[in-house]
Amino acid sequence: MMSDSELTISFITNDKQTGLFRIYEESKNSLFQIDKAEALENSESEYQILEGRSYEYLLDDGYCIEPTEIVSRSKTNSSSGRISPNIYVGTLTLDIIYCKSKEKCARINLEVRSVKTTYRTDYRQMLVDITDQCTDLLMLHSSPVSQTFTIDFNKDAQTLYQRFTFLKSIIDSEEFDDSVHKILSSPVNKWIETEIYSDIRGMRKANSKTIRQIATAGNRMNLPENHPLKNHLESVPQKININHKTETVDTPENRFIKYALQSFLTFCEELKRNQKASLRLKKEVSVVSSKLEQYLGHSIFKEISRPTTLTLNSPVLQKKEGYREILRAWLMFDLAAKLTWQGGEDVYSGGKRDIAVLYEYWLFFKLLELLKDVFKIEPKSIEDLIKPTADGLGLQLKQGKHIPIKGIFDAVTRKLNVQFSYNRSFSGNKEYPNSGSWSGNMRPDYTLSIWPAEIDETIAEKEELIVHIHFDAKYRVDKLKDILGADNESDDEEKTEKLLDEEKVEQNRGTFKRADILKMHAYRDAIRRTAGAYVLYPGTESKTKPGFHEILPGLGAFAISPSKSSIGTRDLKKFLYDVIDHFLNRASQREKMSLKTYESHKDKNSNEVNESLPEPFGTNRSLLPDETFVLIGFYKDDNHLEWIIRNKLYNARTGSAKGSLRLSQKETGAKYILLHTTGETKTNKILKVKADGPRMFSKNDMLELLYPNPDPRDFYLVYNIEDIIEKEFKSMKWDITQLSKYESSRGSGKPFAVSLTELMKVKVK
Repeated sequence: MMSDSELTISFITNDKQTGLFRIYEESKNSLFQIDKAEALENSESEYQILEGRSYEYLLDDGYCIEPTEIVSRSKTNSSSGRISPNIYVGTLTLDIIYCKSKEKCARINLEVRSVKTTYRTDYRQMLVDITDQCTDLLMLHSSPVSQTFTIDFNKDAQTLYQRFTFLKSIIDSEEFDDSVHKILSSPVNKWIETEIYSDIRGMRKANSKTIRQIATAGNRMNLPENHPLKNHLESVPQKININHKTETVDTPENRFIKYALQSFLTFCEELKRNQKASLRLKKEVSVVSSKLEQYLGHSIFKEISRPTTLTLNSPVLQKKEGYREILRAWLMFDLAAKLTWQGGEDVYSGGKRDIAVLYEYWLFFKLLELLKDVFKIEPKSIEDLIKPTADGLGLQLKQGKHIPIKGIFDAVTRKLNVQFSYNRSFSGNKEYPNSGSWSGNMRPDYTLSIWPAEIDETIAEKEELIVHIHFDAKYRVDKLKDILGADNESDDEEKTEKLLDEEKVEQNRGTFKRADILKMHAYRDAIRRTAGAYVLYPGTESKTKPGFHEILPGLGAFAISPSKSSIGTRDLKKFLYDVIDHFLNRASQREKMSLKTYESHKDKNSNEVNESLPEPFGTNRSLLPDETFVLIGFYKDDNHLEWIIRNKLYNARTGSAKGSLRLSQKETGAKYILLHTTGETKTNKILKVKADGPRMFSKNDMLELLYPNPDPRDFYLVYNIEDIIEKEFKSMKWDITQLSKYESSRGSGKPFAVSLTELMKVKVK
């Protein structure tokens, strides 16, 4: 196949006039003319262009092409213009019209090829896999397959084409070809006994039937005088009926194979005769019909009669190589011919071959299969993928239609709800803490949601206990670096700007490259409770980038290709197992972040602290006013205060006596101590506590430190005091009587803790 810089295509109008259509490439190696035989085999036009490229065209004077999203007409010459297929793939039909009368007079077909060289095999393989999955769904015990439907060949052309596509995906598969050839080269046979009227000398073994014939049959001849039987018989018949064993291929199993191939051919012939069938459909059907006729023309089928019954329980049909594959193909055909798929319109409606959308549908089944295996679930909701419709059975998979499939994963130490969603929308209209996006509406291709089995999804969302992991299908991405960039990508500002400009051009062409990872960032950052977002593309490399030290949160890409031998789900499978291990770790950093998020945002009304405070960095990194606590401590007299300053210790009584300290996280975790004494309601005596926390001192410990109280208690909680206090606090004074926990009179000496936020509200102005 050679590339041409320009092509000239002739066309004949309705009134038998000949015109010329010329097309010119704007990008090198983007315009092709393939062999007619190859075009026919693949049901394509021989004139081919590439998706994402642009072309100029020129018609003979007097002819025009009606403008569309793909075709734009020149403003100076109505017979010329540009063709920009963008992401469209498939047969592009151009209707030629008379410029003056606007009447259609001819038609030209161009094939818009995918930039991926494997798109033909990918397209076929994905259709086969989807048909396979649909057959498995239809064969579920609870699926409504017991209902009987007859194929209505008068249905609309789109439905006919859809059903034929399912059949074509079966017959065009390598597995089907190999199976037929195996049967033809080594068919099952059997030995049968036939009765032939033959010379008596050909008799090998006598039985009661042959003995009777020897005694009574006519056309006899006399035995020679020296014959051993002469004493018993005068004569014997010249010919008798003798049993003869012959080998035959006319077995029930081979009759079924012939019946299956004839069923396929009959379906195709009915489609060709249908008045609503398009020209494209008839051409494709002809190719498949020729293939089936070639099979049925083999000499072996001339010996095989029509079946009277279908012995589908035959061990040969169910187990022998070749036969079992044709049996499955026939079952797939019988079911698929009754299956309608509205989503198929997105893939091949109007002659297009939207392989990117097909890849998205195909990935749905591959991910579903993978998740069932990893999480050991068999959700009953899978059965809802196939539902009865007015004209048969309908596959519910369609872009924009939310399909949730849910199960419970039991990991012994923890039970988790697992929900796999296709096209789940996250609304931008719902306020926190409801599920959704805090910006605009978003709809990832696939979403894996995980939360504790003991609660429903709504509670899990509100309490920050659910985690969403999103995946987006990107068929047009080729390489990992197109998504995540090279590891040694330059930080040069000029080079970065150039890359961004190139990305904009590629996005307009439909090959998104690094813009795809920006979309993953959008999912990760905008959709609430999202811990990961990943691109799925048909490449060779997979890579994940964790946001911190754990697998979640993170971004990345997984290579999953439509291949018969291996679809590359190994890396994704390992990732999912790592996600499971992550959820079983109850002390993960993500769990801590989840709790902090919940505690920080569960209440709408937040506190305000507009005072000058130490900046939260270094040793003060955890200084958040709401979570920084101050112990309001009492000292008895100047001697006690002097002892506190000298020893850099502050003591609080413990036990049940009045005035002793009640221990809670706030008291034991206090970072500051604000001292006051009898009659002192406004104080600036603030001390900083060392980070190692308080200790328990005995009476003897206190006496050794020359504690000024002549009658010390048995035990004290003692805080270590630092020399340095932040400059922001040095000029401040606080009115402790305004604190809610303050008790007047004899209770004023009882220690208590408050947050720094509360304390700053009673600052003396």
